Amino acid sequence: MQSGSSCKSTLPSQLAELWDLRSDVTYLNHGSFGLTPKGVLASQAKLRAELASDPVDFLCRRYQPYLDDALARLAQFVGTSPANLVFVDNATTGMNAAAVSLPLEPGDEVIVGDHEYGAVARLWRQTAERQGAIVHTPRIRAPIESVDEVVAAILAPLGPRTRVLVVSHVTSATAVVFPLTTIVDEARRRNRANGDSPLWTVVDGPHALVPVPLAIDQLDVDFYTASCHKWLSAPIGSGFLYVNPRVQSRVRPAVTSWGTMPADKAVNWQGEFHWPGTRDPSAWLSVPAAIDLIEAVGLERFRRETHELARYARERMIDRLGAEPLTPDSPDWYGSMVAVILPEPGPSAPPTEQATRRARAWQDALWEQAGIEVPLNVWGGRTLLRVSCHLYNRSDQIDLLVATLARVLKSG
Repeated sequence: MQSGSSCKSTLPSQLAELWDLRSDVTYLNHGSFGLTPKGVLASQAKLRAELASDPVDFLCRRYQPYLDDALARLAQFVGTSPANLVFVDNATTGMNAAAVSLPLEPGDEVIVGDHEYGAVARLWRQTAERQGAIVHTPRIRAPIESVDEVVAAILAPLGPRTRVLVVSHVTSATAVVFPLTTIVDEARRRNRANGDSPLWTVVDGPHALVPVPLAIDQLDVDFYTASCHKWLSAPIGSGFLYVNPRVQSRVRPAVTSWGTMPADKAVNWQGEFHWPGTRDPSAWLSVPAAIDLIEAVGLERFRRETHELARYARERMIDRLGAEPLTPDSPDWYGSMVAVILPEPGPSAPPTEQATRRARAWQDALWEQAGIEVPLNVWGGRTLLRVSCHLYNRSDQIDLLVATLARVLKSG
């Protein structure tokens, strides 16, 4: 496969040129649906052409070496061994694999905090209901003021029957960087004090990959799943699941197929995921091209520039809109994405259903009036505006968002 690691010398002066962006759209929603650069799409197109020219040759002979190379590149990037990773379509797929793999009994308990992604919370509620387990949803107060209060809130329900702790590295709705290492270490300490019964830690990490330094082997978690098509900007349909060696013998995908790749001699946990039936693996195999590009730009440069733009957005939304921040102003608490609480235009907040309809109407108005793509959601009874900042974004786009939203809020 062709590597993109030589692209450093060919980077355009304006990094937005790396993407094929619509000129009439201000895209401030990379956190929901990432945009894939033109060069990465070209790498995927080449792979698809190989697949189309001879599917048997590609899938039965070339796929395994390509996959091994891609896994090795990804493993180096996220700080683990290739033997601990599998590609999946997205973080939701990886989270479902964890849910179907972990045995829960009646009376067992699962912790899924109120900052967690809605689909993740729904998955674990349904999983627990089928097995007679109990889901605790601790409330992490916002605005957040300290690491200690986050750790105390998330782990408040942890007891002898707690079997699963589900936690984000960076939350989706609220864009908060959680103190993951502290949370996991304290959970393990309390679990040992409770008799060291099984406690599996499952991390939802789509918004941490790239914006936050990641070395998975140092985290001591059981599962870590992420979508590479978000901040890494790999093609849509590329994600990964990390499984700690201590639990690999029990993990399985939500879809059962042959359990092996063509070159495998026996069923193995990675083969269960990588051969789910006939599929186009080009998105997975294009992940190295996305890594090469982001490393050519520079990880520290990416984190510095996108955080500074997110910080600018935060300041403008507070000053111009009267928004309320969710965390202290620090890269320890938010990275390339930031969320704020919008003020209520009336004397009190409406019921959640009504507030949700209103947030959607405001979001639609931003699109219709100025071509702005940005999410507004209701969380904890309050309306949040979340702004994502990638390498193609600029401060004048933030100014346009703030000015347009000020008019929308004024008009009701």
